[in-house]
Amino acid sequence: MPNLQTSIKDLRQTKRRTVYNDRLRNRIKRATKRFDTLIEEGKYDEAEKTLPQVYKVLDKAAKKNVIKEGNASRRKSRLASKLNKLAQDNVNTSKKSA
Repeated sequence: MPNLQTSIKDLRQTKRRTVYNDRLRNRIKRATKRFDTLIEEGKYDEAEKTLPQVYKVLDKAAKKNVIKEGNASRRKSRLASKLNKLAQDNVNTSKKSA
């Protein structure tokens, strides 16, 4: 346990920030998992609607320094490429069936 008054205050702040950061990290995980399950199920329209929401969560986390800017950018890029790949697969399958 800290003895100095400033150390005690610092410990309180750290606990508060840890709770906030964990909450944001869990939001990121939930949002990306929701998006990934839509991609796996092949639901392009719903995945396209949830992508901006995932972007918003990632941008907020990067703004609050919970994750780094590059990390958020990389994740957004990978999610977008998954969506584009699904779109191409849908086009290819529709051409084959026609």
